[in-house]
Amino acid sequence: MDTQHLLYGGLVLAGGIFLSFANINQLYLALIFWSPAPIVTHESEKKYRSHASPKKPLPLTQLANPSSVDLTVVIPAFNETERLPLMMASTIAHLVSQKNRTYEIIIVDDGSTDGTSETALKLAAKYAKSNIRVVTLEKNVGKGGAVRHGMLYSSGERLLMADADGASRIEDLEALWTTMDALAPDNRPGVVVGSRAHLVKSEAVVKMLAQRSLIRNVLMHGLHTILRIVGVGHIRDTQCGFKLFSRSAAQQIFPAQHLPTWIFDVELLLLAKQLRIPVAEVPIEWHEVAGSKLNVMTASFQMLRDLLIVRANHLLGRWKAVPAKRKSD
Repeated sequence: MDTQHLLYGGLVLAGGIFLSFANINQLYLALIFWSPAPIVTHESEKKYRSHASPKKPLPLTQLANPSSVDLTVVIPAFNETERLPLMMASTIAHLVSQKNRTYEIIIVDDGSTDGTSETALKLAAKYAKSNIRVVTLEKNVGKGGAVRHGMLYSSGERLLMADADGASRIEDLEALWTTMDALAPDNRPGVVVGSRAHLVKSEAVVKMLAQRSLIRNVLMHGLHTILRIVGVGHIRDTQCGFKLFSRSAAQQIFPAQHLPTWIFDVELLLLAKQLRIPVAEVPIEWHEVAGSKLNVMTASFQMLRDLLIVRANHLLGRWKAVPAKRKSD
């Protein structure tokens, strides 16, 4: 009887182990299935048009190369013919006022259907003294994919991502710039994040939250909870589309980015944390602009899925960034 019990117990244990491995394998296969495919860059997307060359595309500079200007502003744009002109007017006015800073602007048309590239080229002609480059992606890949593309083909020593809606004040770039000087001197790796966290209790934001639906506010608070679990809870505002990167930081972060969706900011911050690149958060002014194309319900489920995918892939080592070698290595 004892032998039979031992045999039976052994079979149960073996069966449990087998089922556990089977479940782990199923979860791993599910992770592979749900993980986004590698972002493919088409040959036409490696070129840009400008005021000087509106018909003949010219080759873009690669991020791996040395910088040739002080600042690159990357603007992802999807169907932004209405909001882009106003944003560009304020952006150009500020950049021109910084006399000792050279710059370029890269507008990445993320597969728009409303003539965004043509609008961008008209703006390039209007502001002919500014170096404005227009890149047109062959299909819509998502905001994260558009930002990544612009960053990978930037010439700046510092790289700013800024939304086409102009919700963030371009003048606040100077606060980010000053912080970067202290955080990452001598062109060291560093990331400075524009933050709206200080506005949470302001009268305008309180009024805005009161006007939003209950489900939208619940989802917003849920996002903050998940971010703490994922590992970027130390950043109070991960989603502000106003972030400044040193070139040496961008060279390590953006080639390792996988998410093309709107939650890509979290992946960038996770990569910075993994690479031990310092990140600072700076309060900026911000106002909500009508015309958002984000479907809150759909995006929320996509957000939860993508956050879990990012965390799982990093924990399992499927996705990882490779730190840049020091010159002494």
